[in-house]
Amino acid sequence: MKRRELLASAALAGGLPAWTLAAGPMTLPEMDLHDPFIVTDKASMTYWLFTKNTPSVSGKQAIGVMAYRSSDLKHWTRPELVFQLPAGIWANDGCWAPEVHRWRGRWYLFVTVHNEGLPLAEPGPVFGQRTYRRSTVLAVADQLGGPFTLVRDGEPVVSKDLMTLDGTLYVDPAGKPWMVFAHEWLQLRVGAFAAVPLDEELHAIGPPRELFRGDASPVARPQQGLGIIVTDGPQLYRTADGSLHMLWSSWGEDGYFQTLARSESGNLFGPWKQLPVWLSKGSGHGMLFRTLDDGWMLVVHRPFKNARGKLYEVRERTDGFELGRQRVDLDLDPRPLQPRSDA
Repeated sequence: MKRRELLASAALAGGLPAWTLAAGPMTLPEMDLHDPFIVTDKASMTYWLFTKNTPSVSGKQAIGVMAYRSSDLKHWTRPELVFQLPAGIWANDGCWAPEVHRWRGRWYLFVTVHNEGLPLAEPGPVFGQRTYRRSTVLAVADQLGGPFTLVRDGEPVVSKDLMTLDGTLYVDPAGKPWMVFAHEWLQLRVGAFAAVPLDEELHAIGPPRELFRGDASPVARPQQGLGIIVTDGPQLYRTADGSLHMLWSSWGEDGYFQTLARSESGNLFGPWKQLPVWLSKGSGHGMLFRTLDDGWMLVVHRPFKNARGKLYEVRERTDGFELGRQRVDLDLDPRPLQPRSDA
């Protein structure tokens, strides 16, 4: 049976029409995206790439999340709106860093929203920098492609008094869920990563605990001459020996960068050892995903503004991950960037 027939058969078995797997009309250089998140669905032999909605691309005037689909990581369908921020809730903007995770038989969307018109009581530490409500909220769907519906009317996972973003789901070796997130520099000056324990319904059941701050990286540099250090995009993965690793991003002398840390204890609370930077020159907010043939790949966006998706091979070693070549055959990048020599 030819590959296209196999794909069509898999699509129908997964409840999707076969046309969804036809070679799409778009390639990564044409695809507007920021903070990309890819889910590999083997049931339909499809990659789903989630990102903030761009109305000019999706055709839907909405603050929300859109999803591209592909069967080969090179040809992508035009995106469809899978989540729309409803009117009447506290948030009125954002939908940054969408992530979709399988939990207890359903698909959960973690997404960051905000409202600059809702100030917080305490100003920021940088010359009275204004702070306002910004939080990761949850939405849920029975299907990977949505539509996703807000959980708990959009109330944030952690306290609304904390400026949080880029929440991700982490399940510990005992099967207990946590949300790991970035605590904004707007409140701390030096941004941090923290984790909050969750129950089976993904409610917070305890206070957040800090993991480490952005200045733990020797290559992170203060921004704007004000001592600001950014923390973005935490993603957690284990290797064969049980080592726990976190991908994260910040800003350095060479712009936005993608780096990695490893927990010396194998525990979420470290201590965390900072590893060499993988990519810089505007590369960041990446995530690792499994390919349809069970390999590892990294997707990042670059440059920071007018971002496009870039794909890299990744090799899993016993105690860590090794970044390989950029897959320009897939992302068609006219200005490829190889991993840093110190990675």
